Amino acid sequence: MTEIGVGLVGFGLGGRVFHAPFIEATAGLALRAVVSGNPEKVHAQLPGMMVVPSVEALLALPGIDLVVISSPDDFHAAHAMEALSAGKHVLIDKPFATNLADAQRICAAAKRADRMVTVFHNRRWDADFLTLKRLISQGKLGRIVHFESHFDRWKPEALSVWKEARTGGSWLDLGPHLVDQAICLFGKPDAITADVTTLRDGAPAPDWFHAILHYPEMRAVLHSSKLSADHRLRFAVHGTGGSWIKHGLDTQEAAIVAGASPGDPALGEDPLPGIFIPAEDPDRSEQIPNERGDYGLFWRALALALAGKGSTPLPTSDAICVMEVLDAGLESALKGMTIQI
Repeated sequence: MTEIGVGLVGFGLGGRVFHAPFIEATAGLALRAVVSGNPEKVHAQLPGMMVVPSVEALLALPGIDLVVISSPDDFHAAHAMEALSAGKHVLIDKPFATNLADAQRICAAAKRADRMVTVFHNRRWDADFLTLKRLISQGKLGRIVHFESHFDRWKPEALSVWKEARTGGSWLDLGPHLVDQAICLFGKPDAITADVTTLRDGAPAPDWFHAILHYPEMRAVLHSSKLSADHRLRFAVHGTGGSWIKHGLDTQEAAIVAGASPGDPALGEDPLPGIFIPAEDPDRSEQIPNERGDYGLFWRALALALAGKGSTPLPTSDAICVMEVLDAGLESALKGMTIQI
Protein backbone atom coordinates (compact mmCIF):
# COMPACT_ATOMS: atom_id res chain seq x y z
CA MET A 1 0.00 0.00 0.00
CA THR A 2 1.31 3.45 -0.88
CA GLU A 3 2.06 5.39 2.28
CA ILE A 4 -0.35 8.23 3.04
CA GLY A 5 1.22 11.25 4.70
CA VAL A 6 -0.80 12.59 7.63
CA GLY A 7 -0.79 15.99 9.28
CA LEU A 8 -2.43 16.30 12.70
CA VAL A 9 -3.98 19.60 13.80
CA GLY A 10 -4.06 19.81 17.59
CA PHE A 11 -2.47 17.75 20.36
CA GLY A 12 -4.95 17.83 23.19
CA LEU A 13 -6.74 14.72 24.43
CA GLY A 14 -8.01 13.88 20.94
CA GLY A 15 -4.67 14.25 19.23
CA ARG A 16 -2.67 12.49 21.96
CA VAL A 17 -5.03 9.59 22.65
CA PHE A 18 -7.40 8.97 19.77
CA HIS A 19 -5.33 10.04 16.75
CA ALA A 20 -1.53 10.00 16.97
CA PRO A 21 -1.17 6.48 18.47
CA PHE A 22 -3.52 4.93 15.92
CA ILE A 23 -2.07 6.78 12.95
CA GLU A 24 1.37 5.49 13.87
CA ALA A 25 0.03 1.95 14.35
CA THR A 26 -1.89 1.77 11.05
CA ALA A 27 -0.24 0.29 7.98
CA GLY A 28 -0.31 2.72 5.09
CA LEU A 29 -0.47 5.85 7.26
CA ALA A 30 2.54 7.96 8.23
CA LEU A 31 2.26 10.83 10.71
CA ARG A 32 4.57 13.52 9.33
CA ALA A 33 3.74 16.71 11.22
CA VAL A 34 1.69 18.07 14.10
CA VAL A 35 0.24 21.57 14.50
CA SER A 36 0.73 22.65 18.09
CA GLY A 37 1.77 25.66 20.12
CA ASN A 38 3.49 23.33 22.58
CA PRO A 39 6.28 21.38 20.83
CA GLU A 40 7.55 20.02 24.15
CA LYS A 41 4.27 18.20 24.79
CA VAL A 42 4.33 16.68 21.30
CA HIS A 43 7.97 15.57 21.57
CA ALA A 44 7.37 13.99 24.97
CA GLN A 45 5.14 11.46 23.19
CA LEU A 46 6.53 11.65 19.65
CA PRO A 47 10.30 12.30 19.79
CA GLY A 48 11.59 13.89 16.61
CA MET A 49 8.15 14.70 15.20
CA MET A 50 7.96 17.83 13.07
CA VAL A 51 5.86 20.45 14.89
CA VAL A 52 4.55 23.50 13.05
CA PRO A 53 2.71 26.50 14.51
CA SER A 54 -0.26 26.77 12.14
CA VAL A 55 -2.49 24.97 9.67
CA GLU A 56 -1.07 27.22 6.96
CA ALA A 57 2.43 25.99 7.75
CA LEU A 58 1.24 22.38 7.73
CA LEU A 59 -0.39 22.73 4.32
CA ALA A 60 2.83 24.18 2.91
CA LEU A 61 4.74 21.00 3.75
CA PRO A 62 5.33 18.36 1.06
CA GLY A 63 3.93 14.86 1.49
CA ILE A 64 0.77 15.68 3.45
CA ASP A 65 -2.18 13.81 1.92
CA LEU A 66 -4.61 13.65 4.87
CA VAL A 67 -5.26 16.33 7.47
CA VAL A 68 -6.71 15.16 10.78
CA ILE A 69 -8.46 18.04 12.53
CA SER A 70 -8.47 17.81 16.33
CA SER A 71 -8.57 21.53 17.07
CA PRO A 72 -11.26 23.19 19.23
CA ASP A 73 -14.75 22.82 17.77
CA ASP A 74 -15.11 26.44 16.67
CA PHE A 75 -12.16 25.96 14.28
CA HIS A 76 -13.30 22.70 12.67
CA ALA A 77 -15.05 24.29 9.70
CA ALA A 78 -12.31 26.84 8.95
CA HIS A 79 -9.51 24.30 9.21
CA ALA A 80 -11.39 21.77 7.08
CA MET A 81 -12.05 24.35 4.38
CA GLU A 82 -8.37 25.35 4.35
CA ALA A 83 -7.25 21.75 3.98
CA LEU A 84 -9.75 20.96 1.24
CA SER A 85 -8.78 24.10 -0.64
CA ALA A 86 -5.20 22.83 -0.55
CA GLY A 87 -6.30 19.51 -2.07
CA LYS A 88 -6.04 17.38 1.07
CA HIS A 89 -8.32 14.65 2.33
CA VAL A 90 -9.84 15.53 5.72
CA LEU A 91 -10.79 13.67 8.89
CA ILE A 92 -12.56 15.83 11.47
CA ASP A 93 -12.88 14.91 15.13
CA LYS A 94 -16.43 15.11 16.43
CA PRO A 95 -18.42 17.27 16.22
CA PHE A 96 -18.28 17.63 12.43
CA ALA A 97 -18.87 21.38 12.95
CA THR A 98 -20.73 23.58 15.39
CA ASN A 99 -23.78 23.78 13.11
CA LEU A 100 -25.39 22.00 10.17
CA ALA A 101 -24.74 24.80 7.69
CA ASP A 102 -20.97 24.61 8.22
CA ALA A 103 -21.03 20.81 7.91
CA GLN A 104 -22.90 21.08 4.60
CA ARG A 105 -20.42 23.70 3.41
CA ILE A 106 -17.53 21.34 4.17
CA CYS A 107 -19.20 18.52 2.24
CA ALA A 108 -19.75 20.79 -0.76
CA ALA A 109 -16.09 21.84 -0.68
CA ALA A 110 -14.97 18.19 -0.53
CA LYS A 111 -17.11 17.37 -3.56
CA ARG A 112 -15.66 20.29 -5.53
CA ALA A 113 -12.12 19.28 -4.60
CA ASP A 114 -12.81 15.58 -5.25
CA ARG A 115 -11.42 14.75 -1.83
CA MET A 116 -12.65 12.54 0.99
CA VAL A 117 -14.03 14.03 4.18
CA THR A 118 -15.18 11.97 7.13
CA VAL A 119 -15.80 12.37 10.86
CA PHE A 120 -14.27 10.50 13.78
CA HIS A 121 -17.32 9.01 15.50
CA ASN A 122 -15.15 6.47 17.30
CA ARG A 123 -17.84 5.18 19.67
CA ARG A 124 -19.13 2.91 16.89
CA TRP A 125 -16.14 0.75 17.80
CA ASP A 126 -16.71 0.61 21.57
CA ALA A 127 -16.90 -2.87 23.07
CA ASP A 128 -20.40 -2.40 24.47
CA PHE A 129 -21.77 -0.92 21.24
CA LEU A 130 -20.32 -3.72 19.12
CA THR A 131 -21.93 -6.17 21.55
CA LEU A 132 -25.30 -4.45 21.23
CA LYS A 133 -25.06 -4.51 17.43
CA ARG A 134 -24.44 -8.26 17.64
CA LEU A 135 -27.44 -8.85 19.91
CA ILE A 136 -29.73 -6.85 17.63
CA SER A 137 -28.49 -8.61 14.48
CA GLN A 138 -29.06 -11.97 16.18
CA GLY A 139 -32.64 -10.98 17.04
CA LYS A 140 -32.04 -11.76 20.71
CA LEU A 141 -33.84 -8.61 21.89
CA GLY A 142 -36.73 -8.90 19.43
CA ARG A 143 -38.17 -5.63 18.15
CA ILE A 144 -36.53 -2.75 20.01
CA VAL A 145 -39.10 -0.46 21.62
CA HIS A 146 -36.98 1.57 24.07
CA PHE A 147 -33.30 2.42 23.65
CA GLU A 148 -31.60 4.35 26.43
CA SER A 149 -28.01 5.57 26.15
CA HIS A 150 -26.18 7.40 28.96
CA PHE A 151 -22.91 9.32 29.12
CA ASP A 152 -22.88 10.55 32.71
CA ARG A 153 -20.05 11.93 34.80
CA TRP A 154 -19.30 13.22 38.29
CA LYS A 155 -17.55 16.52 37.56
CA PRO A 156 -19.21 18.97 39.95
CA GLU A 157 -16.81 21.82 39.26
CA ALA A 158 -16.49 23.39 35.82
CA LEU A 159 -12.88 23.84 34.75
CA SER A 160 -11.50 26.97 33.10
CA VAL A 161 -10.83 25.28 29.74
CA TRP A 162 -12.38 25.77 26.32
CA LYS A 163 -14.10 22.38 26.42
CA GLU A 164 -16.24 23.51 29.35
CA ALA A 165 -17.35 26.61 27.43
CA ARG A 166 -17.71 25.06 23.97
CA THR A 167 -20.65 26.05 21.79
CA GLY A 168 -23.62 23.86 22.70
CA GLY A 169 -21.89 22.56 25.83
CA SER A 170 -22.09 18.83 26.43
CA TRP A 171 -24.78 18.44 23.76
CA LEU A 172 -22.06 19.12 21.15
CA ASP A 173 -19.38 17.29 23.15
CA LEU A 174 -20.92 13.99 24.27
CA GLY A 175 -24.13 14.32 22.27
CA PRO A 176 -22.45 13.48 18.92
CA HIS A 177 -21.38 10.09 20.31
CA LEU A 178 -24.88 9.17 21.46
CA VAL A 179 -26.65 10.56 18.40
CA ASP A 180 -24.31 8.77 16.00
CA GLN A 181 -24.76 5.45 17.76
CA ALA A 182 -28.54 5.79 17.56
CA ILE A 183 -28.37 6.66 13.87
CA CYS A 184 -26.04 3.73 13.23
CA LEU A 185 -28.57 1.36 14.81
CA PHE A 186 -31.91 2.85 13.82
CA GLY A 187 -31.37 5.43 11.09
CA LYS A 188 -32.59 9.00 11.00
CA PRO A 189 -35.33 9.80 13.55
CA ASP A 190 -38.55 11.56 12.63
CA ALA A 191 -38.32 14.16 15.39
CA ILE A 192 -36.56 15.13 18.60
CA THR A 193 -37.68 16.48 21.96
CA ALA A 194 -34.70 17.80 23.89
CA ASP A 195 -33.86 19.58 27.11
CA VAL A 196 -30.34 21.06 27.18
CA THR A 197 -29.42 23.09 30.22
CA THR A 198 -26.80 24.09 32.79
CA LEU A 199 -27.03 22.61 36.30
CA ARG A 200 -23.59 23.11 37.85
CA ASP A 201 -22.88 26.34 39.69
CA GLY A 202 -20.84 28.67 37.51
CA ALA A 203 -20.70 26.39 34.48
CA PRO A 204 -20.26 28.52 31.31
CA ALA A 205 -22.17 26.19 28.97
CA PRO A 206 -24.82 23.45 29.13
CA ASP A 207 -23.69 20.43 31.12
CA TRP A 208 -26.91 18.34 31.12
CA PHE A 209 -29.14 17.05 28.36
CA HIS A 210 -32.02 14.67 27.93
CA ALA A 211 -33.17 14.02 24.38
CA ILE A 212 -35.87 11.75 23.02
CA LEU A 213 -35.52 10.64 19.41
CA HIS A 214 -38.87 9.77 17.87
CA TYR A 215 -39.04 6.71 15.62
CA PRO A 216 -42.28 5.16 14.26
CA GLU A 217 -42.23 2.14 16.59
CA MET A 218 -39.74 3.07 19.28
CA ARG A 219 -38.13 5.85 21.28
CA ALA A 220 -34.42 6.45 21.81
CA VAL A 221 -33.46 8.33 24.97
CA LEU A 222 -30.05 10.05 25.06
CA HIS A 223 -28.96 11.39 28.42
CA SER A 224 -25.90 13.04 29.94
CA SER A 225 -25.21 14.72 33.26
CA LYS A 226 -22.00 15.91 34.90
CA LEU A 227 -23.62 15.72 38.35
CA SER A 228 -24.23 11.98 38.53
CA ALA A 229 -22.48 10.42 41.50
CA ASP A 230 -23.69 7.05 40.19
CA HIS A 231 -22.68 7.21 36.54
CA ARG A 232 -22.34 3.50 35.87
CA LEU A 233 -25.35 2.97 33.57
CA ARG A 234 -24.36 3.01 29.91
CA PHE A 235 -27.19 1.26 28.04
CA ALA A 236 -30.69 0.04 28.86
CA VAL A 237 -32.28 -1.52 25.79
CA HIS A 238 -35.74 -3.07 25.90
CA GLY A 239 -37.33 -5.16 23.17
CA THR A 240 -40.12 -7.67 22.66
CA GLY A 241 -37.60 -10.47 23.28
CA GLY A 242 -36.06 -9.09 26.44
CA SER A 243 -33.84 -6.39 27.92
CA TRP A 244 -30.09 -5.79 27.89
CA ILE A 245 -28.55 -3.62 30.60
CA LYS A 246 -24.93 -2.53 30.42
CA HIS A 247 -22.89 -0.67 33.03
CA GLY A 248 -19.43 0.80 32.67
CA LEU A 249 -17.70 2.72 29.89
CA ASP A 250 -15.55 1.31 27.11
CA THR A 251 -12.00 0.95 28.40
CA GLN A 252 -9.91 2.03 25.37
CA GLU A 253 -9.58 5.73 26.20
CA ALA A 254 -8.57 5.13 29.83
CA ALA A 255 -6.12 2.42 28.82
CA ILE A 256 -4.32 4.59 26.28
CA VAL A 257 -4.18 7.52 28.69
CA ALA A 258 -2.56 5.10 31.16
CA GLY A 259 0.07 4.11 28.62
CA ALA A 260 -1.40 1.27 26.55
CA SER A 261 -0.77 1.19 22.81
CA PRO A 262 -2.83 0.07 19.81
CA GLY A 263 -2.09 -3.58 19.27
CA ASP A 264 -1.74 -4.42 22.96
CA PRO A 265 -3.51 -7.77 23.50
CA ALA A 266 -5.80 -6.48 26.25
CA LEU A 267 -6.72 -3.16 24.64
CA GLY A 268 -10.46 -2.99 24.03
CA GLU A 269 -11.42 -5.72 26.47
CA ASP A 270 -14.42 -4.78 28.62
CA PRO A 271 -14.52 -6.86 31.83
CA LEU A 272 -18.09 -5.85 32.77
CA PRO A 273 -20.58 -8.03 30.90
CA GLY A 274 -24.02 -6.77 30.07
CA ILE A 275 -27.05 -8.54 31.54
CA PHE A 276 -29.76 -10.02 29.32
CA ILE A 277 -33.20 -10.50 30.86
CA PRO A 278 -35.38 -12.73 28.62
CA ALA A 279 -38.99 -11.63 28.24
CA GLU A 280 -40.35 -15.17 28.59
CA ASP A 281 -38.56 -15.79 31.91
CA PRO A 282 -37.22 -12.62 33.58
CA ASP A 283 -35.84 -14.63 36.50
CA ARG A 284 -33.34 -16.37 34.21
CA SER A 285 -31.03 -13.50 33.40
CA GLU A 286 -27.66 -14.19 31.80
CA GLN A 287 -24.36 -12.41 31.45
CA ILE A 288 -23.47 -11.45 27.89
CA PRO A 289 -19.73 -11.42 27.10
CA ASN A 290 -18.59 -8.28 25.33
CA GLU A 291 -17.09 -7.99 21.90
CA ARG A 292 -13.61 -6.51 21.92
CA GLY A 293 -13.60 -2.79 21.26
CA ASP A 294 -11.17 -1.64 18.58
CA TYR A 295 -10.75 1.94 17.37
CA GLY A 296 -8.09 0.58 15.05
CA LEU A 297 -10.89 -0.77 12.85
CA PHE A 298 -11.78 2.81 11.95
CA TRP A 299 -8.19 3.69 11.07
CA ARG A 300 -7.55 0.56 9.03
CA ALA A 301 -10.72 1.13 7.04
CA LEU A 302 -9.74 4.76 6.52
CA ALA A 303 -6.30 3.78 5.17
CA LEU A 304 -7.88 1.30 2.75
CA ALA A 305 -10.43 3.87 1.59
CA LEU A 306 -7.71 6.44 0.91
CA ALA A 307 -5.82 3.80 -1.06
CA GLY A 308 -8.92 3.17 -3.18
CA LYS A 309 -9.52 -0.28 -1.70
CA GLY A 310 -12.69 0.25 0.30
CA SER A 311 -15.34 2.68 1.42
CA THR A 312 -14.97 5.35 4.07
CA PRO A 313 -15.50 3.96 7.59
CA LEU A 314 -18.22 6.52 8.27
CA PRO A 315 -20.39 7.82 5.41
CA THR A 316 -20.66 11.58 5.12
CA SER A 317 -24.43 11.16 4.92
CA ASP A 318 -24.42 9.75 8.47
CA ALA A 319 -22.25 12.63 9.70
CA ILE A 320 -24.66 15.15 8.17
CA CYS A 321 -27.58 13.31 9.78
CA VAL A 322 -25.88 13.63 13.17
CA MET A 323 -25.58 17.39 12.63
CA GLU A 324 -29.25 17.60 11.65
CA VAL A 325 -30.23 15.95 14.92
CA LEU A 326 -27.82 18.09 16.98
CA ASP A 327 -29.16 21.31 15.42
CA ALA A 328 -32.74 20.20 15.90
CA GLY A 329 -31.99 19.30 19.52
CA LEU A 330 -30.75 22.82 20.26
CA GLU A 331 -33.84 24.26 18.59
CA SER A 332 -36.09 21.94 20.59
CA ALA A 333 -34.44 22.95 23.85
CA LEU A 334 -34.66 26.66 22.99
CA LYS A 335 -38.33 26.54 21.95
CA GLY A 336 -39.47 23.92 24.45
CA MET A 337 -41.14 21.82 21.77
CA THR A 338 -40.72 18.75 19.62
CA ILE A 339 -38.89 19.48 16.35
CA GLN A 340 -39.40 17.49 13.17
CA ILE A 341 -36.20 16.41 11.44
